[in-house]
Amino acid sequence: MLNNHARLVYFFNVAESVKGRKKLQKLIYILQKCRVPFKEKFQFHFYGPYSEELTLRVEELCNLHLIQESKEDKGNYSRYNYSITEEGQAFLNQFTLDMPNFLPHIELLQDKSSRFLELVSTMLFFADELEREAVEEKVNKVKPKQKFTEAEFADAWLLIEQLHTIGLS
Repeated sequence: MLNNHARLVYFFNVAESVKGRKKLQKLIYILQKCRVPFKEKFQFHFYGPYSEELTLRVEELCNLHLIQESKEDKGNYSRYNYSITEEGQAFLNQFTLDMPNFLPHIELLQDKSSRFLELVSTMLFFADELEREAVEEKVNKVKPKQKFTEAEFADAWLLIEQLHTIGLS
């Protein structure tokens, strides 16, 4: 059980900071699809793949002061940002985790918008069962208000290819 918590603390150590709850969900899901061994179960939700397990685990890590959640007022909404704490660093030192190097993946994903990561994660959610064209049709069907463009789909496919090309070491 603590290994799953440690994996998430390790994620925050590698990512340094994550801006937004939605972005956090999408990053973990995308990394999971790239075979990074996060164990949280995801289901399809309003903003694409979502894990209640991840939400609860992050809340536990915040309560244990292993990661820090800070609230940022963005005018008409609040954004929650996350980073590892000194206690989190000390916690990590107690574990020998068998985690691959996913820093190159984080570097590719970190500067992407939550909206774009929502598109990528939703495409990956359906890509196991559908062909490329059918994935795009399905995304447009389940997310009609987003009005994703052909260029956004092309960028998302390119990013997915880059992520898979990098591989894990």
